Amino acid sequence: MSQQKQKSWFGRNWLWFIPLSGCLGIILLFVFGIGAAIFGVSELITNSTPVEYAIKQASQNSKVISLLGEPIEKDGFPNGNISLHNNDGTVDFSIPIKGNKGEGDLIVKGIKTDGKWVFEELYVRIKETQEEINLLEKALESI
Repeated sequence: MSQQKQKSWFGRNWLWFIPLSGCLGIILLFVFGIGAAIFGVSELITNSTPVEYAIKQASQNSKVISLLGEPIEKDGFPNGNISLHNNDGTVDFSIPIKGNKGEGDLIVKGIKTDGKWVFEELYVRIKETQEEINLLEKALESI
């Protein structure tokens, strides 16, 4: 008697496995691509000069420190818009922040002209009381 060798799993299932794995691969590539784009844009905004300046100003303000505590740090993704073109641009967004006593939003609005940022609004809104603390020392502050 002769024995017949049974086909491998792949030999029996290749007709449905190849198209399915191709479709799943394309879907995963799409999902990871969208995720990477969102993460990249978020990192671009989070590490921009206006964000770093705003966090620094909030961390040095005694009224913000008394209401939110220390250290003041980012608490999520910025929400809003930043537009840069060469040495010009605009920024208009809020950044969730927190300290050991509470939470708030850091509001940043400004214009960049010839490589210099001028902030029209820069304040912290305390979530619990909705109090707004102005972080601009002058009518318009620039960096």
